[in-house]
Amino acid sequence: MKQFIFSLILLTVVVAGCNQQRNSAPEKEKVSAKPANPKATPEAVKLLTFLHDIKGNHTVAGQHNYPYELSRCTDSTFHYTSKTPLLWGSDFTWMGTNAKRDSMVEEAIKRYNDGYIVTLMWHANPPLKERSDSKKFHAWYKMPEEEWLEILTPGSEMNQIWLNDVDAVAIQLKKLQAANIPVLFRPYHEMNGAWFWWGNRRGENGFTKLWKMIYDRMVNYHGLNNILWVWNANAPRDWENDEAYDYELFYPGDDYVDVLAADVYKNDYKQSHHDQLAALGKNKIIALGEVGEAPTPEILRQQPEWVWFMVWAHFNWLANSPETLTTLHNDSCVITKENLKDTGLNFK
Repeated sequence: MKQFIFSLILLTVVVAGCNQQRNSAPEKEKVSAKPANPKATPEAVKLLTFLHDIKGNHTVAGQHNYPYELSRCTDSTFHYTSKTPLLWGSDFTWMGTNAKRDSMVEEAIKRYNDGYIVTLMWHANPPLKERSDSKKFHAWYKMPEEEWLEILTPGSEMNQIWLNDVDAVAIQLKKLQAANIPVLFRPYHEMNGAWFWWGNRRGENGFTKLWKMIYDRMVNYHGLNNILWVWNANAPRDWENDEAYDYELFYPGDDYVDVLAADVYKNDYKQSHHDQLAALGKNKIIALGEVGEAPTPEILRQQPEWVWFMVWAHFNWLANSPETLTTLHNDSCVITKENLKDTGLNFK
């Protein structure tokens, strides 16, 4: 009984302290977590509920890992900080051989069973008819409009190639569903920039149509109900030859999205990046899908609705110092694998 009372007091102090520090967070009515997919698995619903519960009060620490390195970067962050990012991320990539994807999914299963949240992205290869030219066969391919429209046209050759590529990823996601593992899935990220083949496609036959197509294929055709759909834009910017445009131009609608995320590099943590995304998502949760320089605790107090941040692979040592990472991962509002229990919440 004494131990229970002590644990309750500790939880109250931790949560209250964090709430006091995030005093800029507005009071909001508690919103029930309803996934976009009404058939979402209990595990997916539980994970989304957890993210809603921490919204405005805590932020989950995350780390991306290249699929050929599995967990090197996560392990490196622990080496620097003695804290483990709770969110483990990786990528199906455009170089996704079956063997590489198999090993990545095996690592994802291992990490989830060891207490991590899993997020997977997809630097998708362009569904080209001729794939022998390696210079064209990657996510940064400059796709002509006529090829883009063919992808969107059912029955066309490029549409069938696209379906085959999506189906290959679905096979891997089904392994995670069979293991009762929910996945924060963020395909076709940074769509409001112009650097990927799916980027800066506007209007009725633009990016939103592609997003609805992959959602339909994964959910309604493959029955993948363990996915939480992360629509991940870049933070809008007007940098010369590297622009990223307004979020809302590429948003497919609330029925196809569970989480709205933004990628932030070069320490570009404008308040508007947070506020505009929160306004677009209304009561949905928002996150920092990828970052170069990690946000400071001060930034997270000024922008309290980010439910996670994920440092990009190798950027935990290329763009951050051990000292700044240690300060961040030891902050009372940041959830790592070590202090998850102190929040009194869980995603399982």
